[in-house]
Amino acid sequence: MINPEWENLVKNIHNHYHQDFVPLHEPTFGESELNYVTACIKTGWVSSVGSYVDGFEKALAEMVGVKRAVAVVNGTAALQIALKVAGVKENDEVIMPSLTFIATANAVTYLQAIPHFVDVTERTLGLDPLKLDMYLSSVGSMQNDVLINKETGRVIRAVVPMHTFGHPVELDELIAVCEKYHLILVEDAAESLGSYYKGKHTASFGKVNAMSFNGNKIVTTGGGGAILTDDEALANYAKHLTTTAKVPHKWAYVHDEIGYNYRMPNLNAALGCGQLEKVEKFVEAKRELTVFYDDILSKINGVTLFKEPIHTKSNYWLQTILLDDSMNRDEVLTYLNEQGVMSRPIWQPMHTLSMYENCPKGDLTVVESLNKRIINIPSTPLITSK
Repeated sequence: MINPEWENLVKNIHNHYHQDFVPLHEPTFGESELNYVTACIKTGWVSSVGSYVDGFEKALAEMVGVKRAVAVVNGTAALQIALKVAGVKENDEVIMPSLTFIATANAVTYLQAIPHFVDVTERTLGLDPLKLDMYLSSVGSMQNDVLINKETGRVIRAVVPMHTFGHPVELDELIAVCEKYHLILVEDAAESLGSYYKGKHTASFGKVNAMSFNGNKIVTTGGGGAILTDDEALANYAKHLTTTAKVPHKWAYVHDEIGYNYRMPNLNAALGCGQLEKVEKFVEAKRELTVFYDDILSKINGVTLFKEPIHTKSNYWLQTILLDDSMNRDEVLTYLNEQGVMSRPIWQPMHTLSMYENCPKGDLTVVESLNKRIINIPSTPLITSK
C-alpha cells in the first residue's frame, strides 16, 4: 500500500520545512511578540490586570466583527462560560457533533448539563443541519416554546457547532434549525480564527461564542481563550464571572455569586497582541500550503485533500486528508510518523468514550466513517518575513 507516491509526499514535506522531524503544528513568533512581552514584563503587570488584556480584547473583537471579546485562560473555559451566560442550565441537553475535541463535551459537563451527540456531514466535517432537523423532529417535542427530549424528558437547550480544523459549518441552515426549535446557538470556534462564512467571520453568528489560543492554534497566547458576543450585558456578565464575580471596590473583597478565576494574564495577552497582527499572513501561508499539498496528494490514489466548503473562506488550521475505504488509516499513520512526518488521526468520537457513552445520541454513521478515514498532516504556516 505504501508506494513511491507516499515516499514522494514525505520527501516533499521534509524539503518544504527543511527539518528531519516535521511536527504537526508549531507556533510562529517574531519581533513584535518579543517586544510586547518584554514591555509587559518591564511594567510589572504580568498577571490578570493590564493594558495588554484590554488591547487584546479590543483587537480580537474588531477582527471577528463583534462588539465584545472577553479574554480567558483557555478555550474550554471560554466555551463553559459562553454556554452559562447564554442560558444553559443544569440538566439541560446540549446538541453537539460527536466528532469534536473533548473540550466541547467537557464544557457542557462542567455546567452539569448533558452532551447530546449528533452526526456531521462530509461536506464540512461539522454538524449536518438537514439530518439534525429530521432527528429533532423525531426525538423532540415542543412544549411552551421549549424543546423537550421525548426519550429523557429533559430540555434540549442549545446547539454547539464546532468548525472542524477551521472549516465553517453550514451556518444559515443551522440557524434556521435553531430558530425552528427555539434553540440557542453557541459557536465552538476554537479552531477558526481567520475563517469566514459568506464573508462574515466565524464566532459572530451565535448568541455567545468561544475561541481558543492554545499553543497549537493559528495564533497563540501560550494558553488562552475568548468569549465573543454582540450582547453587551452578556459580555459584562461573562467578564464578571471569569474574574471571580468580584464586585468592584477600592479595597474590599466582595463577591456576589460563585465565580471563576479564568482571567487571561496580561503577559499572555501581550503575546496575543503580537500574534493578532499576523493573522492575515498566517492564513495566507496556510492557504498556500493547501495548494502545495493538493499538487502532491492528487497523484496518490485513494486519497483526497479536504477543501473548504462552498460559501466559506477557511483558515485551513490543520491540513486534512481523507482516505477511501481501500486505505488503512493506521498503516498510513505508522508510515508517516516513522518517516519523521508527524501525523494524527481525528479525535476519538465522543460517544465512544467511557464517560460519554451513555449520553443521548442520534445516528452517527458519517462520524464513524470519517473517524476511520481522516488524517491530519503537518500544517505549520511558513512565514518568510516575521
